[in-house]
Amino acid sequence: MPTTPTTPPVPPPASSAPGASTSSPPPALTDVDAYTAGLIDFVTASPSSYHAAAEAARLLAAVGFRRVEESAAWGRALPGRGCVVRDGALIAWMLPERPTGRTGVRIVGAHTDSPALKLKPSAALSSCGYQLINAEVYGGPLLNSFLDRELGLAGRLVTRDGAVRLVRTGPVARVAQVAPHLDRGVNDSLRLDRQAHLLPLWSLLDDAASRGEPGAVEAHLCELAGISPTDLVSHDVLTFPTEAPARFGRHGEFLASSRLDNLTSVYAGLVALRTLAGEGGGRERTGGTTGGDAAGRHERDAVDAVVLVANDHEEVGSATRSGAAGPFLQSVLGRLARVMGFEGDAREALLARSLCVSADAGHAVHPQYPQLHDPVVRPRLNHGPLLKINASQRYATDAVGAAAWERACAAAGVPHQEFVSNNAVPCGSTIGPITATRLGITTVDVGQPLLSMHSQREMCGVQDGPWLAQALLAYWVGR
Repeated sequence: MPTTPTTPPVPPPASSAPGASTSSPPPALTDVDAYTAGLIDFVTASPSSYHAAAEAARLLAAVGFRRVEESAAWGRALPGRGCVVRDGALIAWMLPERPTGRTGVRIVGAHTDSPALKLKPSAALSSCGYQLINAEVYGGPLLNSFLDRELGLAGRLVTRDGAVRLVRTGPVARVAQVAPHLDRGVNDSLRLDRQAHLLPLWSLLDDAASRGEPGAVEAHLCELAGISPTDLVSHDVLTFPTEAPARFGRHGEFLASSRLDNLTSVYAGLVALRTLAGEGGGRERTGGTTGGDAAGRHERDAVDAVVLVANDHEEVGSATRSGAAGPFLQSVLGRLARVMGFEGDAREALLARSLCVSADAGHAVHPQYPQLHDPVVRPRLNHGPLLKINASQRYATDAVGAAAWERACAAAGVPHQEFVSNNAVPCGSTIGPITATRLGITTVDVGQPLLSMHSQREMCGVQDGPWLAQALLAYWVGR
């Protein structure tokens, strides 16, 4: 059952971890309308994982996080507030100015990708006078949610010189459903063949398109990106729904949008991190120079390093160079440890003092399908973020991690709920068990409850996002 908030939504400053500000918390953290508007803007700016990583880096730059490159050496001049982007993934950090033998790393992990249709290398396909987009299913979507929905295309194009260009279209494609006049049983048993029925229609066929010349989908994307189709070598482009996110409900208490799994967690982490760094920016810190009031206090006095990681490819198993099963986080943590002066055995001790909160969307109880949920544990929208628990370790939560999350929620004064699966219903998983396995760090799985997860139009409660962000801030502050 949800707990009842009894303390202010943001913890007061503490001498051991003074990341919280003495002034009123920013509206993006506590005001439901402001937070939801920001989430809508973030989702709209992030139609693909590559766009999400770029937008996250842009938002962090506004509060003094300097982007660095993996290919450069990271020495003592590494910014105390910085971030690095690898493909569709991002890692950001705030380092304590004076690390000690008590220093650990407080990590929040999320992911940037969502189920979609991904363009195949030769994306032009013709049928019956129409040009279709040759695509394959990415992740595990609700297939019927692709039907009769205007889709855009977004992702990255790579040219012969290795340059990467992000690209996005407006509404250009649609997977059209067959009418009941032609299939009288369509409402009794809808069966969608992934190859035959999920190819988006995007144009009428003409002579140029039939020869693969300008009119083919790749040529259109090249035109938008300002490059010649002859320079294009490859692409990572996916569909996204172009319908704008919208609040609804009697009191506007719900939000419908694509990609809530898992941009709700990415955005909550960004809001918490921007608050910790001091909304509005300040001077960048390199070496001993601090900027921004809250950020300055954190960097001078905080014990622990703070890290936000937004991995890609969670929906397809995470086993990529930018996924949680890849080396990205482990590599960056190793480099940050060296910058803070932890080598060898000291680095292993640093990790042993660390904690990871894996934040990914979870399931609210469905009012039309309650039999699919646990008979006792019934989390609801707008009743607080979830603590996700599974005996088979599909979630990484254990009693130690659960206690840490309880402390963070209590310090933030936010309600929280538990989620467990019905024993007869298979449980999904997250980056949590993967991160715990790779790093040996105590990890706890949490997230914002949703309905219609993996639909192209998911649903959440607007109050749960600010509560999740407040709890993440309290966790990072060290309460």
